[in-house]
Amino acid sequence: MNPQPKPVIALTLGDPAGIGAELIARLLAKPEACQMANIVLVGDAWLWREGQRVAGVQVATQPVDSIEAVRGRPDTRLPAWLEKDTIRPDQVTVGQPQAAGGASVLRVLDACMDAARDGHVDAICFAPLNKFAMKLGGLGHDDELHHFAQYLGVTGYFCEFNTLGDLWTSRVSSHIPLKDAAAALSVDGIKAATRLIYRSLQANGIAAPRVAVAAFNPHGGDGGTCGREEVDIIAPAVRQLNDEGLPVQGPFPADTIFLRAQAGEFQAIVTMYHDQGQIAIKLLGFARGVTVQGGLPIPITTPAHGTAYDIAGQGRANVEATWQAFLIACRMGVSHRFPSSK
Repeated sequence: MNPQPKPVIALTLGDPAGIGAELIARLLAKPEACQMANIVLVGDAWLWREGQRVAGVQVATQPVDSIEAVRGRPDTRLPAWLEKDTIRPDQVTVGQPQAAGGASVLRVLDACMDAARDGHVDAICFAPLNKFAMKLGGLGHDDELHHFAQYLGVTGYFCEFNTLGDLWTSRVSSHIPLKDAAAALSVDGIKAATRLIYRSLQANGIAAPRVAVAAFNPHGGDGGTCGREEVDIIAPAVRQLNDEGLPVQGPFPADTIFLRAQAGEFQAIVTMYHDQGQIAIKLLGFARGVTVQGGLPIPITTPAHGTAYDIAGQGRANVEATWQAFLIACRMGVSHRFPSSK
């Protein structure tokens, strides 16, 4: 029986003014990286050289003319390298968000998504980017997830997952003002967020995920005396999910649900708004957190910590979150191959 082929994973260098190139250099300096995946690195040659210099490593690569050529490589012991000229060194000021950097990020990511859409890439792992720089550089959406979804033609539900080791979180609402979070809750929205994280955990290798749903109000609403969202929206959504065959639990008060997850009771928590889950995850392990772009037809992952402009160029970047993002991309890339559009 032939072993399953390695997934083709596209890596990008992220915002040129941040720590992304350094992180990717540290990642690819690990011998086990190419043992797990057929890797193609896409980006500017000068930025890749700079990333290796800052990281204090040298990584041998195999140049390719196109991403299409990567899957058929007979030898995958070295990462493939596709040079893409998107920005000059004199357009970058280290540690500052700039339009040229944001435009560079978009061009590289779009090239990777084109390759995914054509069946040449199984997952994308991108180094940290900066949303403000991307908006200066032409991003027409609130965040990169909405750009990905439109670019890939997604019409169904999608959301960010934040992960820390074996614990995943999703959220019903995301980048909206907190004053609007209650109005954003709905039975259908909670069901969609829960179904998506349940199925995504299955794609990540967990056959029967243990998923819990968080409450919205203090003390879980205290039976309706401290808010009725639990009674009118969240609990009915959980019951309907159970009727569908998804053995999810909740709603549980948000101030204790992460303690139960930390103890191993749950593998995923569906939160009601952005900071309800983000604060907990980042306190539990900021340097190891990963963001997974959920609901897309191809796995896309990234470290959750951002561009770290304050330490860019100093050789101090911690690669652990990038490594964890790469591992998730490898696991999910095996089972979520994008159907070819040809």
